[in-house]
Amino acid sequence: MRRYRPLLGITQKRVVPVILILGVSLAMTGCAVEDPLSEQARAGDSKNYIAGDGSVSEFAPDSRGEPVGLVAELYDGTAVDVADWKGQVTVLNIWYAACAPCRVEAPDLQALYEEHNGAGVQFLGVNIRDEKATAEAFERTFDITYPSVNDEDGGTLLALTEYVPPQAVPSTLVLDKQGRVAGRIIGLAEKSTLDALITDVLAEQ
Repeated sequence: MRRYRPLLGITQKRVVPVILILGVSLAMTGCAVEDPLSEQARAGDSKNYIAGDGSVSEFAPDSRGEPVGLVAELYDGTAVDVADWKGQVTVLNIWYAACAPCRVEAPDLQALYEEHNGAGVQFLGVNIRDEKATAEAFERTFDITYPSVNDEDGGTLLALTEYVPPQAVPSTLVLDKQGRVAGRIIGLAEKSTLDALITDVLAEQ
């Protein structure tokens, strides 16, 4: 097993008419996304959530154990069984909307989903706390287009406690083509680190 820590890069005066100034101000306001919780996480303030330690683990094929058993429902009631994705790499991200580091990593997760979509990689969020409206608001805010299962009852998280501590959110698992845990990030997923985990597992025969 290889362990390493990711580096967090955490992503002449002129007289101008008042109307022009106002217009520029409004345009800038429309383009900027203010997210105090994201800023809180970037500043290292872990108030109101328990941060993971940022550890990253990569497991050799002969040490991966049994496939992960995960059967759950999306917010629209659709059943999901990760066993159906055998032959593909699966990324499981554990999150909830008020989790500050979850909001920091959300754009990177979406970018990686878009990059690997159609290349034999499935992304699935595991929302451990939110009702449907809250989860969907988060997805709209960060333009998340991959699905999440509703785990308000904690059943899915319980099934994953062998691999991730239940109090460390976010956490991300990369499952190999047999559904076994090949990589794990406890805490915020740095984009290049997660991309390397996905790429390594994709390349396996």
